[in-house]
Amino acid sequence: MSGPGTTRTGTLPHARPGGAPAIKATAAAAAAAAADTVTAADLPWAEELRGRTVVVKFGGNAMVDPALHRTFAQDVVELWHAGLRPVVVHGGGPQISAMLDRLDLEVRFEAGLRVTTPETMDVVRMVLTGQVQRELVGALNAHGPFAVGLSGEDAHTMTAVRRPAWVDGRSVDIGLVGEVVGVETAAVRALLEAGRIPVVSPVARGEDGEVYNVNADLAASALAVALGADRLVVLTDVEGLYADWPRSTEVVARLTAGELDALLPDLASGMLPKMEGCLRAVRGGVRAARVVDGRVPHALLGGVFAADGPGTTVVPDPETPSAPVPDSPSEEDDA
Repeated sequence: MSGPGTTRTGTLPHARPGGAPAIKATAAAAAAAAADTVTAADLPWAEELRGRTVVVKFGGNAMVDPALHRTFAQDVVELWHAGLRPVVVHGGGPQISAMLDRLDLEVRFEAGLRVTTPETMDVVRMVLTGQVQRELVGALNAHGPFAVGLSGEDAHTMTAVRRPAWVDGRSVDIGLVGEVVGVETAAVRALLEAGRIPVVSPVARGEDGEVYNVNADLAASALAVALGADRLVVLTDVEGLYADWPRSTEVVARLTAGELDALLPDLASGMLPKMEGCLRAVRGGVRAARVVDGRVPHALLGGVFAADGPGTTVVPDPETPSAPVPDSPSEEDDA
């Protein structure tokens, strides 16, 4: 049986070049952020990343746990103080479901995606931009005038088309669920240049006049690629990608894009968009993408700075060396 952050098969199909995929015990991930107060100065490679853009997808338990919400905001501001340019894309699934329940509207998922009727879309917009984003912007701005919220609809930041879904080989109508097909970065870049921290809600415009609910993991990935970000960090409620669930709780520490591509068809539905987003990011030019356990305080800092940090890191495939070009024959050779 699949668990969160697992493959359905429970095993890795092939090894990394020169050996097996890097695996580490989850205890190491839990120990990575044991301190109550962590700053960028406590972690290596901060200077190397100065001036780089880092896109962070905020989701999971950290969104609903007040203490984790506060430490996440502290970490994002710490990235800013360290000279990085953080951009936050947030989810809001639990809050949307809670509001739908209060309004007595159906909560239904197909193929791991929320079925989004026009009535549901109204709630999605209201909760994401009017509640979740406002709370996160407020938490960041408790540390200073840093954060500015915007929606993917604003300034055509994200354009989407209706996303198809398939269950057991049959097409399923999931309503106003979108796939990002275009990103206009001008508004986000303007905020970064002004020294602000953009906080983006995953709601996108459609050229057909509709407004679409977009998976936050994939929205963060698309934005990271469009911005030329150095890193994508995805917070979730598991320690990473488990190598052999449920027989083991060891986490795959590092995967190349090719290795992850081979795993995608067998991933459990909850982990699929996160790892798909990581794959798209590194294949789109992002140097590294990492999934970290947002239940661990200060996991974000470790996810950004630590070379051997917690979670699962996805990196681009190694370049294949080009065959040497034979030297042109010299005039002496022709003689």
